[in-house]
Amino acid sequence: MLYQIFETQRSLMEPFADFAQAASKLYGQTNSPIAQNPMAQRVSAGYDLLYRLGKDYEKPQFGIKSVEVEGTEVAIHERIEMDKPFCELRRFKRFTDAAATLTKLKAQPVVLIVAPLSGHYATLLRDTVKTMLKDHKVYITDWKNARLVPLSDGEFHLDDYVNYVQEFIRDLQSKYGNCHIMSVCQPTVPVLAAVSLMASRGEKTPITMTMMGGPIDATKSPTAVNNLAMNKSHSWFENNVIYRVPDNFPGAGRRVYPGFLQHTGFVAMNPDRHLKSHYDYFKDLIKGDNSSVDSHRDFYDEYNAVLDMDADYYLETINTVFQDFKLVRGTWEIKNPQGKLELVRPQDIRTTALLTVEGELDDISGSGQTEAAHKLCSGIVRQEHHHLEAKGAGHYGIFSGRRWRDVVYPHVKSFILEHNKGQGKGVVKAVAAKPKAVAKKAIPAVKKAAPVAAKAAPVKAVAKPAAKKAAAAQK
Repeated sequence: MLYQIFETQRSLMEPFADFAQAASKLYGQTNSPIAQNPMAQRVSAGYDLLYRLGKDYEKPQFGIKSVEVEGTEVAIHERIEMDKPFCELRRFKRFTDAAATLTKLKAQPVVLIVAPLSGHYATLLRDTVKTMLKDHKVYITDWKNARLVPLSDGEFHLDDYVNYVQEFIRDLQSKYGNCHIMSVCQPTVPVLAAVSLMASRGEKTPITMTMMGGPIDATKSPTAVNNLAMNKSHSWFENNVIYRVPDNFPGAGRRVYPGFLQHTGFVAMNPDRHLKSHYDYFKDLIKGDNSSVDSHRDFYDEYNAVLDMDADYYLETINTVFQDFKLVRGTWEIKNPQGKLELVRPQDIRTTALLTVEGELDDISGSGQTEAAHKLCSGIVRQEHHHLEAKGAGHYGIFSGRRWRDVVYPHVKSFILEHNKGQGKGVVKAVAAKPKAVAKKAIPAVKKAAPVAAKAAPVKAVAKPAAKKAAAAQK
C-alpha cells in the first residue's frame, strides 16, 4: 500500500513541479518584464529549488562522448553487448583515426567493472569509467530497475547475480582470451564468489581482481549501515521495506525494496548536510554562480535517481553478507544455472592477483572489511596480494572525484598493467614512474598486514567488540 500511496503523491506533485519550473524560467529570463522586479532573481531561485525538490528523477545517462588518450581525443560509442532480464553488459567502444593511438588502444587490458546493485544506478561510477577508459577497454554491469522487469522474466536471487558475473567473465574471455575484474562496494562479495566458483571448477579466472570499499567481512569495524542489517531480523526487513510494484509499471506485482525508501534512508543519515547543500544552491542561484549551480545539479541528478531492488536478492544479501557472514565462515552455497549447489571456496583461487582498496574515512564499509579478502584468498601467492588505504578518502572518494583520479587510479592502473600476462607489454613501459613508485609503497602494507590477518580472531570474537565500537556510527 505504501508504494501506491507514494506513486499517488508523486503524480499529484508532478503538475506543481512543472509549474515551479516554468515560474523559475519566467522570473529568470533577462528579457522578461517580470524579471525586472528587484526580487525576481530570488523568486526564480526559490521556484527552481521547489522544482528540484519535487521533480521525478529518471535514470541518468553515462554521457561519455570522448576521452583523451595520451593527447589524442578518442570518440566513445556506448553499446549493449549482452542483455539479461535484470542486467545489461554495457561496453564503451573507443574509436580514433590516429593509427599510432589505435595500436595502443588495441593492446590495452580489458576490464569488467561490476557496479553496485544497492540503490543507485551504474552511472554512479561515471567518473570511474571515464578515467579507466584512458588506459583500458571497459565493460560495466548496468543493473536494471526491478519495477521495469515483468514478472514473466522470473525471479532474481543473489545466486543469479553471481551467475551473471560468471557469464560476463566468460563472454570477455571468449573475445579477448582473458580479462581483469573490478568491483566497487556491494559487488565485492558476489564477485569474489563468482571467481571462487570458477577456480574450484578449474575454469580460467580473471588475471586480476580489484575490490574497492566492499563488505567482504562485515564483522570488522561495523558502520551504521552494517549495524542496521545485523540488528534487525529477516522478518523485520520483509515486513517493513518490501512492497509490490504498482500496476502502472511493467513489473507490476513484483516484490521489491523500493528506491524511494532507499533514498529516504540515504538522506536521513546526513539530513543537515543535505539541507545545507540545498540552501547553498539557493544562494548560488541568486549570486549567479553557474559553476556551483551546475555541480549541485549534476550531483543530485545522480544521487536522487534510485532504482527498486528485487526482494529476493535484497533479503538474501542481508542474510548472507550481514547476518550469517557465510563468505567468511565458509558456509555459502550457490545454486548454479543447472540447479546444483556449489560451495564458495576463495582459497581455490590461485592464478588471479588481488588488490583491495579502502578509504580511510569510509563510513559505509568500515576499515578492514575489504582487506579481509586477502585472508580468504589464501591460495594466491603472497607477492600477488596488494592493499591500498586511500588517506582522507571517504566511501565515494575511492572511486569518484579527485582522490580517485590522483591517488587510487594510479595504483589500479599500475596493478592491472603489470599483471596483464603479455597483453599490451608496450603499454606497461609507458606507465609513469610516479604511479609505479606509489604502487610499490602499497605492497608492504599488505605484507605487514598478512601476519595480522593470520592471527585474526574467529568471526564471533571479532563481531562483538567491533559492534560496540561502532554503535554510534553514522553513514
